[in-house]
Amino acid sequence: MSCSLKAGFAVSGSSSTNLLIKNRGTKECFRVCSGSLQLKKSTTNPTLFITNQHTVDFSDRKPAVQSPKLDPVQGKYIPGVGKSMRWWEKSLQPNMVEIQSAQQLVDCLVNAGDRLVILDFYSPGCGGCKALHPKICQLAELNPDATFLKVNYEEHKPMCYALRVHVLPFFRFYRGADGRVCSFSCTNATIKKFKDALAKHGTEQCSLGPAKGLDESELMALASIGLISREMVPSSTNDDKDLVLNGATAMSHTLKNKDDKKIEVMESNAMAMA
Repeated sequence: MSCSLKAGFAVSGSSSTNLLIKNRGTKECFRVCSGSLQLKKSTTNPTLFITNQHTVDFSDRKPAVQSPKLDPVQGKYIPGVGKSMRWWEKSLQPNMVEIQSAQQLVDCLVNAGDRLVILDFYSPGCGGCKALHPKICQLAELNPDATFLKVNYEEHKPMCYALRVHVLPFFRFYRGADGRVCSFSCTNATIKKFKDALAKHGTEQCSLGPAKGLDESELMALASIGLISREMVPSSTNDDKDLVLNGATAMSHTLKNKDDKKIEVMESNAMAMA
């Protein structure tokens, strides 16, 4: 038995139980020792069918290899993976919050209740802030009941100007209805100042009334530059502001009238002398 295929294959053998199949183009061959074969004519893709339902493709094209389908893996962002962490992002504790806006700062202070809140004003380019940061993180870990609010001076300059922060690193302590209880600047050399304030104001206290937060003058300053809503400023402060503005306007009119009278007197004297 011998036959030729159009794709360049030769099939030879004495019986259906012992066949030798050769590819004339690549000189490859394999032997079929058992089973019956059935040849199917095809002008584009010659195929050899074996009766056990397995099919062998003899075309010169290489079979496409498909990658296995994998179930999607739910990714989770891990801070610090893929890029180096900046120094102010390292060793942060759960009770340390990065402030993103003046409104967030006001809300955190108002909703703090009797909890001690510490504002930490820093700058990425401040060497003293960088050196002090690890110790502040350690103190935050040792005082989980306190809230540390971190304010980036470079990103919130208008807010820092309104709060009269002109030196770094700078800290402010707030407690319940007492509002701001202390404020100071310290470095690694004067860290005792921070520890003393933490020991004094970090003990559990019960204040009467809601948390005060920022001073009214500070709220007014933030509202005047559009960083918070004017509704956040107490109505009494608005009345006082109107009184101050009215008083300043009245004083300016009085001074102007006096100047006008002086000018009139000087003119009349000059006319008399003429």
